[in-house]
Amino acid sequence: MRPFDYERAEDATGAVAALRRRGTGARYLGGGTNLVDLMKLGVETPDALVDVSRLPLRGIEERPDGGLRIGAAVRNSELAAHRAVRERYPLLSLALLSGASGQLRNLATVGGNLLQRTRCSYFQDVSKPCNKREPGSGCPAIEGEHRNLAIIGHSDSCVATHPSDMAVALVALDAEVEVEGEGGTRTIPLREFHRLPGDEPQRDTVLQPGDLITAVELPLLAFATRSTYRKVRDRAAFSFAVVSVAVAVDVADGVVRDCRLALGGVAHVPWRAARAEEALRGQPATEESSPRLPAPSSSRRDRSATTHSRCRSGGQ
Repeated sequence: MRPFDYERAEDATGAVAALRRRGTGARYLGGGTNLVDLMKLGVETPDALVDVSRLPLRGIEERPDGGLRIGAAVRNSELAAHRAVRERYPLLSLALLSGASGQLRNLATVGGNLLQRTRCSYFQDVSKPCNKREPGSGCPAIEGEHRNLAIIGHSDSCVATHPSDMAVALVALDAEVEVEGEGGTRTIPLREFHRLPGDEPQRDTVLQPGDLITAVELPLLAFATRSTYRKVRDRAAFSFAVVSVAVAVDVADGVVRDCRLALGGVAHVPWRAARAEEALRGQPATEESSPRLPAPSSSRRDRSATTHSRCRSGGQ
């Protein structure tokens, strides 16, 4: 691991100022569960770390409208166990508990979870080219091993997937991200927070240099009490999704009045399935009326070839 400077921030404004003063080679340090791993691999080589783990951002507050404001430094395990989350948003609690191990959830923060970088093996191997790591070097995953990589929303530059389970649930719940930056505080809908790769796969989000996530705003969704998160993975624990789904459904008299659907493990972003939601609304709550998908082929490579041209622009 290369030497680096360390600075502890006292507040959000000071953290933003410190990172901007340090320049493009600086990174924020929260729980460190992803960043430190990437530093060990040589993928991330920061000149300085600005520690934001002790900022007063660990609260979970009730909002007047019944929603929640979740501080960016709240640990994943704390959020999953919070009574309001378990009762009002069970899909979020289940998503958090399906990610990583208990030890990592005790360290990982909400803000850091949203900023996880892909687990694509080419990205994590500095001996291989990777457009996300070194723009213009190529994407060997397109013709190489990409069983767990993107089948929708990818581009000719990158087929990596976003690894977060929590983000999939939050996208389904129409969460918003509060950000502190050079120009002050602003709010970004989570559906617009992560970027499709396009020609700039090195940019995972719409954040500007120095921007710091300070909170996640979770609006009240009454029927989210009837929700769940399902994850298909290669082993029962500590494994990233082959595919996952966050779903909440409002059914009355056997008819779907409203629903929320989001997919994980299949795209460069947590993928809100807006067209599937529209197809379900007003339909009988039966298996027969569920949106039908084409039968899967034997590998993601086959599916990638058939979906590349129609999905790489991000159409849902």
